[in-house]
Amino acid sequence: MANPIKPTLKTEILPILLLIISISASFYFYANFPEQVPTHWNYKGEIDNYSSKAFAAFFFPALNLGLYLMFLGLPYLDPKKERYQQFAKVYHVFKTVFVIFMTFIYFLTGAAGLGYPVSIGSIMPFSIGLLFIVLGNYMSKIKPNWFMGIRTPWTLSNEEVWNKTHRIGGKMFIAMGLIMVIGTFIPNNEYWKIFPFAIIAFVFIPIIYSYLAYRKLEKK
Repeated sequence: MANPIKPTLKTEILPILLLIISISASFYFYANFPEQVPTHWNYKGEIDNYSSKAFAAFFFPALNLGLYLMFLGLPYLDPKKERYQQFAKVYHVFKTVFVIFMTFIYFLTGAAGLGYPVSIGSIMPFSIGLLFIVLGNYMSKIKPNWFMGIRTPWTLSNEEVWNKTHRIGGKMFIAMGLIMVIGTFIPNNEYWKIFPFAIIAFVFIPIIYSYLAYRKLEKK
């Protein structure tokens, strides 16, 4: 079976290198973590959950590796696998960006577990915001498939609706990312008061738009 996304040394070298670094670092973290390691923070940046040092050291690298392998394998399972060739570069960008993000989060929380004064409450939403902005800039280039993108009954039924919805969705991703990035500079976590409304808009606007766009084309 031909590979629909054609991984090459150029596309895989960075994620593989980051995975090797993370897996290697996990042994260092395991040897130096305390018995209980902070692994979850609330929206104020306060620790609200701890895990064993084995979980804290090894779970994220394993999850990151699983995510990477999933990205490699999904195109083989997709009935629309031939479409991946049309957005292969974007697919590789998504795969690499997610591995970079997961690696960064792992070392960020690892530093906190070692006792370094890491401002999780500021760095985490800022990082997620940047992730959203990057993904939003590529969203409109995703072609119809069963695993990536905004998959509603209406986007999967009509390619024009898919394309229009992903243009809107990309803008929503960027807007959400900007809210999170700018919000980290607002004192006293005040932006969390509007954050739930932003999430609702982020989730439902593309869905509603895809339905309306489909109905409009159906009438024509």
